[in-house]
Amino acid sequence: MDHVENGRLSDDEFKEFVSFLKRFCSHDLDQWEAWQTVTSSGPVYINMSRGLPPGTDPSAFRPI
Repeated sequence: MDHVENGRLSDDEFKEFVSFLKRFCSHDLDQWEAWQTVTSSGPVYINMSRGLPPGTDPSAFRPI
């Protein structure tokens, strides 16, 4: 399958992304990760943690 660097993820690409992310969280995520990437709309900051942020309702998160 050809991967395009620009544009939205296809449904299959998104499923593959979620699969890789779940595997990363299961096997590589220790306590937390903090990433930054540049997009055409500006920087994006990504935080992953094994703990729920204080005062956050778990329903605020979309299950994957």
